[in-house]
Amino acid sequence: MQRRWFLGTVAAGLALGPRLVTAQEDFEVTRTKEEWKARLSDMEYRVMREEGTEPAFSSPLHDLKAAGTYRCRGCDQPLYSSEHKFDSGTGWPSFYKPISQDAVATKRDWKLIIPRTEVHCARCGSHLGHIFDDGPPPTGKRHCINGVSLKFVEA
Repeated sequence: MQRRWFLGTVAAGLALGPRLVTAQEDFEVTRTKEEWKARLSDMEYRVMREEGTEPAFSSPLHDLKAAGTYRCRGCDQPLYSSEHKFDSGTGWPSFYKPISQDAVATKRDWKLIIPRTEVHCARCGSHLGHIFDDGPPPTGKRHCINGVSLKFVEA
């Protein structure tokens, strides 16, 4: 029992980003589980609502080079600009920063034992992917995003 409390406390204390996402948080856009399931495909639901991951190189957005905005599939909030996209070689669309700091929120992810920074839409809480410290200048960050969490709107 004491060990569980310790791990939870450490996880909470290491949260990064503009805002910590919690399971109980109220978002501007909320839907019931049934409403989310009705509007998302099985894969979209697994990734966006259950914090899953799509297979590498499976998203058509991975190789997309067009100018435009990547928006949240769950609530249509603008999240990333094509100007900040780069080829990370990882198999997922990658960006070195969000369109604005208020567009995304983060939390610590301990699912793989080692901590990672999980990124979510700040408006509806949908899981997007993870942020790593191996990106290009000027931020040094790599927002490794599941393509199924996004929809692209060409400029």
